[in-house]
Amino acid sequence: MNVIEKLKQLGYSTVDEDFYRKVSEWKSWYVGDVKGFHRYKVRNGHNTVRCKRYSLGMGKKIPEDWANLLMNEKVNITLEGTKEQAFIDRVFEENNFEVKANEMQEMAFALGTVAFIPRVVGMEATEAGPIPGSASGIVLDYVTVENIWPIAWQNGIITECAFSSVVTVNGEDYCYLQIHHKVNGLYDIENRIYYFRNNNLDAELPLTDVQGFERVPPVVHTGSEKRQFVIDRPNIANNFEYSIPLGISVFANAIDVMKGVDIAYDSYVNEFVMGKKRIMVKPAATEYLDGEPIFDSDDLVFYVLPEDVQDGAVITPIDMALRTQEHNTGIQDQLNLLSSKCGFGENHYRFDQGSVATATQVISMNSELARTRGKHQIILSSVIKELCHIILRLGNTAMNAGLNENSDVSIQFDDSIFIDTEADRAQDRQDVSMGVMSLWEYRSKWYGEDEQTAKKMLPKMEDLVDEGQDEIE
Repeated sequence: MNVIEKLKQLGYSTVDEDFYRKVSEWKSWYVGDVKGFHRYKVRNGHNTVRCKRYSLGMGKKIPEDWANLLMNEKVNITLEGTKEQAFIDRVFEENNFEVKANEMQEMAFALGTVAFIPRVVGMEATEAGPIPGSASGIVLDYVTVENIWPIAWQNGIITECAFSSVVTVNGEDYCYLQIHHKVNGLYDIENRIYYFRNNNLDAELPLTDVQGFERVPPVVHTGSEKRQFVIDRPNIANNFEYSIPLGISVFANAIDVMKGVDIAYDSYVNEFVMGKKRIMVKPAATEYLDGEPIFDSDDLVFYVLPEDVQDGAVITPIDMALRTQEHNTGIQDQLNLLSSKCGFGENHYRFDQGSVATATQVISMNSELARTRGKHQIILSSVIKELCHIILRLGNTAMNAGLNENSDVSIQFDDSIFIDTEADRAQDRQDVSMGVMSLWEYRSKWYGEDEQTAKKMLPKMEDLVDEGQDEIE
């Protein structure tokens, strides 16, 4: 049985399986290989031909760009208290958090939901149970939506949840099931392990029978009313299943536009394939000369006409006109629509020389991109703060670290790509008046003119003299 069926058997209900099928569709776009679209069949009048559609890979590009905007190397996480700051920095460094946080942000925007699960390792135990304060460290588990199974939620917040993962030990696959649920208002973490065969859970095993799980207790009584996991997702309403707490992909409502982008790009690439030069030759031109064929029969440039063709020259070159400009325009139109649907605003992407690049532009704090980014930061900021507080709490309970569990956490996001255009323009005006910036440079920057046009548009000296004379009179 699958995880959903196993959870039902254990007395837990979770999100319907249909939603996870939708997640699979988003994942196929993230990978760039959608069955029935990127791989398809065409009847050419003679037989059925298998085709592979070229893709610009926007299902990967868009989540990646959002991750880089939100969780990059310039994000600064600061805690109140030197001891607390050092502890968090150490845990994050040991768990490669700077790299993985960016990666998980990308996965969240691609698939809708991810989770961070701190847990202690190296804790000593007796027959009575684990010894508090004996843990050697804290490990962060990074989980994507395919392995997240909410079992209780309220107002879109998951309060109880199961997490699954497949581990391989000595060539045998196992499914490790971790269930976070409340008992009398306090969280227990239930640990179970099963044989994993044919993508299904088989017989359950004692944890002690699986290498690496010998010291994992069947149940961990956290003694806390606060959850020991954090859920992250894009700040986008789930219009597919509004009642469930899982998020949706950033491009979930732009699948048709994604198809439009790849159809246009596929046509662009095939324009060069189909439009390459051909030389039509009559059968007589393929005769042998001195024992050698006149033309190489394996050369695709040459196309031998049927025997009954009489008209025309023996050799007829054909040059197909390439519609590159039309294709460039078509692809760009689709990219503009896609970037708008995914929260970047229009003109975020530029199709240039056969590839997609981020358009060079002045991005103001009032732009659609800035507003959407600020919306996503609301959830991300909350996620980071909760994660830090969980780590501090575990540091006290499992390692006797003596930390302030309620230490204030502040997050400074990277705003270097955004410019306050009004303040910037006012500063440039002041620089012009001071002679630091020339007037043509000002026009070039703010009116989008090239140097020649900007200088041409400057008022002439005699006009300035006449204007000054008029003011005197």
